[in-house]
Amino acid sequence: MVSIREEDVKIPLDVPLAVRETYLQNYMEITKGTGRMMLFAGDQKVEHLNDDFFGEGIPADDNEPEHLFRIASKGKIGVFATQLGLIARYGMDYADVPYLVKMNSKSHLVKTKQMDPFSNEWYDIEQVAEFRKNSGLKILGIGYTIYLGSEFEADMLNQAAQLIYNAHKYGLITVLWIYPRGAAVMDEKDPHLIAGATGVGATLNSDFVKVNYPRKEGERSEEVFKEAVLAAGRTKVVCAGGSSDECESFLNKLHKQIHISGAHGNATGRNIHQKTLDEAVSMCNAIYAITIEDASVEEALNIYRNK
Repeated sequence: MVSIREEDVKIPLDVPLAVRETYLQNYMEITKGTGRMMLFAGDQKVEHLNDDFFGEGIPADDNEPEHLFRIASKGKIGVFATQLGLIARYGMDYADVPYLVKMNSKSHLVKTKQMDPFSNEWYDIEQVAEFRKNSGLKILGIGYTIYLGSEFEADMLNQAAQLIYNAHKYGLITVLWIYPRGAAVMDEKDPHLIAGATGVGATLNSDFVKVNYPRKEGERSEEVFKEAVLAAGRTKVVCAGGSSDECESFLNKLHKQIHISGAHGNATGRNIHQKTLDEAVSMCNAIYAITIEDASVEEALNIYRNK
């Protein structure tokens, strides 16, 4: 298992001295003392409406929001990311779960051909801090999505900058979802463009940046992804899990992202929750094993198969 010492954590200079210990505790908790993050993404109830939760091949229990919380409670994770409203509705029964509040969301109904994407801020940091205090829950951080290349990117960049600065004032960890998308974007998976996105995450002073895995014809994704990891500097890069994939294929890809590309974790949703509870928990534990415990693909597969 990889590990880092507290003194090795580069605490951003916008974190006030009075809350540096809080930031450090949150960082070590969210990465389980490794510097890598296993983020269980549960924000799709808005992002994809019910498309991800009901339909052929999807277990019936995935349609109920509490399925996400059951997985987060029983499986090994670094943090569970979802909207504050769901946390407020279910958190009283899942106080042991470490949470990351998603600060903006939008549905997929309005397509790019109709209008460039814009995901507006739902809450401010003071409201999140108040909720953390009143609920007593383990609110470790916040997340925000930027659609780079959208005609509305200036608004999202401004909101992200303010949220990150204010989140650090409370010792919260920050994660940016950055997806190049809009009429100006010809290829959302272009490796050079994704590297540009991680560089934006660095300039916004985010602790982590979540991007899509790049794809380029004739090139190995794990090799071209190195550009994005390097471009992020001290901001840690995690890869979006994407649509559901066969377990071994997904775990192989994850292992390459970490050990070849140099990524510092993953943010996985559908590849976990679109399963029965037992299977989802096993998948969580397998992903955690690779991300946090430095397991091989074979070891992770044995965990998933309960061997």
